[in-house]
Amino acid sequence: MTIPIYQADAFTNKLFGGNPAAICPLEEWLPDNVMQKIALENNLAETAFFVKNGNGYLLRWFTPELEIDLCGHATLATAHILFTELGYAGDAINFDTVKTGTLIVTRDGEKYSMNFPSRPPFAADIPEGLINALGGNQPKEVLRSRDYFLVYETEDEITNMIPDHALLAKIDTLGVIVTAQGKDIDFVSRFFAPAAGVPEDPVTGSAHCNLIPYWANKLGKNSLHAYQVSSRKGELWCELKGDRVIMAGKAVTYLRGSIEI
Repeated sequence: MTIPIYQADAFTNKLFGGNPAAICPLEEWLPDNVMQKIALENNLAETAFFVKNGNGYLLRWFTPELEIDLCGHATLATAHILFTELGYAGDAINFDTVKTGTLIVTRDGEKYSMNFPSRPPFAADIPEGLINALGGNQPKEVLRSRDYFLVYETEDEITNMIPDHALLAKIDTLGVIVTAQGKDIDFVSRFFAPAAGVPEDPVTGSAHCNLIPYWANKLGKNSLHAYQVSSRKGELWCELKGDRVIMAGKAVTYLRGSIEI
């Protein structure tokens, strides 16, 4: 069996920036264990698989370790491949997902705009070991949604943070978001998920489901400009719309190929 595979860098317009994702178009679903093995073999933060479904597509995402409920950058990368490589003719794509409902991606010039659910974080206790795993600096707030969400005073604390991924992997959570108000931008963030096989995710759309409602409330505005300050860096144009968040970014194709199974 031959399966097409693409790889694209999301939330950037430059190769080797943003967040790379693999994308596999399928005629029908492969067994779950086979998709998991492909994701492990690709060894990227996420591999997206999609199947045609009426006027839209069914979409699933796998890290090297497990299937996850929501992934922004691999959704944006999938839309980019459909628009630029596979001849999708419309301006908007509907992706139906099992755990997150329908996600809509719209093309606007060079940007792809994603409509995702808002997931405002709520106050939470600090789990044992988390602060030490992040280098020992005390955050000014600790919250949680799907992931732990730590707010710091300065952008430099986020940029200079050196986490201990072995310690982080022991925390009972999929991931950890760290964030602060930016110097020349609304906010910055980083995202760590070693327990899911992703020590640091370069640019994380799902984290912005938490970040956008938090910073919209703190800064008193619904339109926001953000950077995820990993080594690859990513840029997002964000908006809070009621119980939904809009994330827009660019993408560039890196690879076209095939998998032999």
